[in-house]
Amino acid sequence: MPATEETPATWLTQDAYDRLSRELEELIANRPVMAKEINDRREEGDLRENGGYQAAREEQGKQEGRIVQLQTLLRSAKVGEAPVSDGVAGPGMVVTVRFAGDEDEETFLIGSREEAETAGVEVYSAASPLGKALTGANEGDTVEYETPTGKIMKVALVTAKPFVG
Repeated sequence: MPATEETPATWLTQDAYDRLSRELEELIANRPVMAKEINDRREEGDLRENGGYQAAREEQGKQEGRIVQLQTLLRSAKVGEAPVSDGVAGPGMVVTVRFAGDEDEETFLIGSREEAETAGVEVYSAASPLGKALTGANEGDTVEYETPTGKIMKVALVTAKPFVG
């Protein structure tokens, strides 16, 4: 990542931060076990035809990728800093919206997908097209955003309340 780009802060509850920190610690602690598994499989012979070796290397790659992802997320996390302003959509806010042409309302948290496990409500990323469009909107505002398929959608912000985990 270039030095000019800043990693956006991710709002997390203390529970989510603690859970992700434990996962990171477990993955780091598992590194020697993975290295031993790879070495054991390597000793089985021809690496081109060694499915166990290939599987162990693939698993190591997945674990290392998750370690980097968690380190980046936790480094940029704002823990327990729920927004204080009711009525304005943004990360850490539970919003209720109504899509144009639809009478039904939808409620979700604008936050990190890592929050989904503990939020008890659907979570939309603040970086998603809908999350970006809603961020900064006031209750009663209607915003537009472009879906990944290129369709322009309008959505009205009904309510925005701080998430209480």
